[in-house]
Amino acid sequence: MSFSLGQLGLIIFAYLSALFTTAYAVERNWVPRRWVRHPLVYVLSLGVYASAWAFYGSVGLANQYGYGYLAYYLGISGAFVMSPILLRPLLNISRIYQLSSLADLLAFRYRSRLAGTLVTLFMLAVVIPMLTLQVTAIADTLHILNSDWKAPQLAFGFCVIMIVFAVLFGARHVSPREKHEGLVLALAFESLLKLSAILILAGVALYGVFAEVGGLESWLTEHQDRLNQQVTLQEGPWRTLLLVFFAAAVVMPHMFHVAFTENVNGHALQPASWGFPLFLLLMAMAVPPILWAGVYLNIDLPAEYYALGIGMQLESPFLVVLTFLGGLAAASGIIIVITIAMAAMLLNHVVLPLHKPSPRADFYRWLLWVRRSLIAAILLLAYGFYALVGADLDLNRLGLLAFVAALQFLPGVLGLLYWPRSNRKGFLSGLIAGILCWLYTLLLPFSELALGWQVPLPLPAVDESNWHLAALTSFAANITLFVVISLATRQKPSEVSAAEACSIDTVSRPSRRPLIAGNSNDVIVSLSKPLGRYVAEREVYQALADLDLPSYEDRPYALRRLRARLEANLSGLMGPTVAHDIIGRYLPFQENAELSEDIYQIEQRLEGFHDRLSGLAGELDNLRRYHRQTLERLPIGVCSLADDGEILMWNQAMQDLTRIDSRRVSGSHLDRLSAPWQSLLSDFVASDKMHEHKKRIEVDARPRWYSLHKALIQPSGGQPGGIVVLMEDQTETQILEEELMHSERLASIGRLAAGVAHEIGNPITGIDGLAQLIRYETDNPELQEMADQIQEQTRRVTRIVQSLMNFSHAGHHSTEHEAVEVSHCIDEAMQLLRLSKRSQDIEFINQCPAELQLLGDAQRLVQVFVNLLSNARDASQPGDQIRVTAEADEHQVVLRITDQGHGIPADKLDHIFEPFFTTKEVGSGTGLGLALVYSIIEEHYGHIAIESPVAEGRGTCVKVSLPRYNQTEEVDTSA
Repeated sequence: MSFSLGQLGLIIFAYLSALFTTAYAVERNWVPRRWVRHPLVYVLSLGVYASAWAFYGSVGLANQYGYGYLAYYLGISGAFVMSPILLRPLLNISRIYQLSSLADLLAFRYRSRLAGTLVTLFMLAVVIPMLTLQVTAIADTLHILNSDWKAPQLAFGFCVIMIVFAVLFGARHVSPREKHEGLVLALAFESLLKLSAILILAGVALYGVFAEVGGLESWLTEHQDRLNQQVTLQEGPWRTLLLVFFAAAVVMPHMFHVAFTENVNGHALQPASWGFPLFLLLMAMAVPPILWAGVYLNIDLPAEYYALGIGMQLESPFLVVLTFLGGLAAASGIIIVITIAMAAMLLNHVVLPLHKPSPRADFYRWLLWVRRSLIAAILLLAYGFYALVGADLDLNRLGLLAFVAALQFLPGVLGLLYWPRSNRKGFLSGLIAGILCWLYTLLLPFSELALGWQVPLPLPAVDESNWHLAALTSFAANITLFVVISLATRQKPSEVSAAEACSIDTVSRPSRRPLIAGNSNDVIVSLSKPLGRYVAEREVYQALADLDLPSYEDRPYALRRLRARLEANLSGLMGPTVAHDIIGRYLPFQENAELSEDIYQIEQRLEGFHDRLSGLAGELDNLRRYHRQTLERLPIGVCSLADDGEILMWNQAMQDLTRIDSRRVSGSHLDRLSAPWQSLLSDFVASDKMHEHKKRIEVDARPRWYSLHKALIQPSGGQPGGIVVLMEDQTETQILEEELMHSERLASIGRLAAGVAHEIGNPITGIDGLAQLIRYETDNPELQEMADQIQEQTRRVTRIVQSLMNFSHAGHHSTEHEAVEVSHCIDEAMQLLRLSKRSQDIEFINQCPAELQLLGDAQRLVQVFVNLLSNARDASQPGDQIRVTAEADEHQVVLRITDQGHGIPADKLDHIFEPFFTTKEVGSGTGLGLALVYSIIEEHYGHIAIESPVAEGRGTCVKVSLPRYNQTEEVDTSA
């Protein structure tokens, strides 16, 4: 059975187009995001591991090693079962520091540009054989289905097609840090396809091929002698296979890219720890039936292609096409992911360290075209290896070459997580030794076998029976040098900090070092030198948005966070080595300015490690969290300061008191707070007082009182020192005390006034009657004048008595408050005052809006304004102005009565509302007017305050706040 090249090309193009359409649908939001980010999609996308070697080569592996083929599935399944201690930490590190490849990770941990470059170049030893395996599998199957064309020609055509689709999938947009969510869904789709294909093929083998001989069990019983080598576990290879496939979970570029770089749902690792092994189990179960069916049918093809041969032997075009599509899905998925991942590694660790574009160039577009060129170069390099060597190697040898080379990166990854003492020299020495051993013991012998080369150096006789010895030798040389040299040499300070950042068992202690750049604009200017203005602005604003910070930022702590985020973002863009160099050179810290540990960042890191702590460490962390929550929930304001005044903690009560969000103030200094908090806290911290009770400040033009306490924390045992400030709002208590004192004073004076008025009233009436009698009984002018004077004095006494009576009843007046026009009340009060001769030379100005209304009793409010305006008049000189203004917010009306008079002495302001206290000359006032005003305003739930002098030592401003009338509410109040 054969197919024309046109038919096969149409199948390939149709499948890849369907795969791209799936990805494109995600990009266009045609597929709901909750589907794309579902954990099941992530689990299936990990099926990219099951390459053409899993679909075709595992049958050959089973034919050669029997049940040892299961190591291919069990090794990586073990890594996912251990995800909490292996994969989860790597995912966290990759996300925090924006590390998109294994080279990024190792270069970041060992703080070495050389490490990133060597890892990238040596990764080609993994990638080229792996890509060649996929190309070989597809070229061979195409040749089997159409023998008119030679395999190398078919391989080249397939490579060209894959270059186009790899660019479409991974390098179509200018965006430098795009997540390929469409690619992830496409990988999930191709995993379902190849799983369905291999299971259908296994089902055909079980129920179609062996049906005529009584079933598979009967045939196996009769042909045990032919299958002995296929059911035994050989001593050596299978254990080595477990090790190399275990390492593949974290070191193979396609697995790292899908498991970590493209992972948008961090919680998906948990279901993947059992879901992905289940997927591999289903794949593995299909291998033996396919192998046995191939043996039974005597298929004249290598064991790797028994799957394709079954459909051809049964003359089933559907089965052949389905098998071909399954193999194509297995090969194309891994080719796309490997080329995307490897292009990024080469760009970050080979191209950019050697050549950076001019700051005037379009940096992002330059990156795009370099990535496209690298994708094409990688696939063409794989084709070159295929044409030179790969065409003469079977799938198993190509797979072993790739996976044993990948094993050499495992010591560095384990050291990254579990051995903070490991260093750059040990890692590089071990890696170079391992790769050289791999080259000498595997690559050259396999190539010599394939090509018949005559290498001058004596090569070991390595084949499928003893390759594991060569693999273990290279791995042993690698790990031995890694350990010995790491122990014998010293780490650099940068390696120590990176080890603390990466180690699973430690939490780094970042220091509070200030940057030379004073604000985010300075950061942009500094980064414009290496990146250009456009890229610098875009990266800085992106980092600020990632951190939820404003576009302009100058807090020291926020700038440290910005610097760390910029390094992480640039690491994802151009690799950790280049990013670290740029940030270290152009955004340096101030020299000799390290203050202490950054407690806030340490706490953030502890929160990230919370789920990993157990035993005593977990109990201590729970205690820390409990104490932290206690401080956060205290009903008293808590502000913790570093020894240089930087704010480390600002609890919820402090936010409520000051209306300043902790995220906005954390990391800034006290002198950056807004008024009046800056002066209140800074003055208290700078003073020698440890306590200050009822400190009065103005907040929103209203007086408030706060009690302050502080405690000094002395540094000890590595713990930084600082100051803790407690702040408690005493305003309600102070107001209540003043009201009680004032009420008690008013009550006592009221009782006295009522008594005095009652006792004086009758005699005064008698005296007035006698004076009238004198006037009528005599014509003596002197006596009449005397009688007039007596009556004048009795009327004066009567007015005083009436004032006392009004005052005594002021607290017992009740009325229904209603809407009052402010401007009208002021006009009425001014008109009353203008009737007096003393007001003729004074200019009264009413600037209150006509439409402004408040809630109250109009008559009593006119009485208030008459008192206040008359006081202002009495303090003014002829020609002065008395101005009344008003403003309002949603809840209150604020009136200001301002005069140009002589003002009120400061020592008398605190007593101005006390009964019988007056600043006027003796006999000019009773001292009851402002006390009565205070009572009336209190009835209206208002507030009165006096400011004097206003300007140049003269003038007085009386500020009256009263409730504003709200038409949506009807309020009845009783005074």
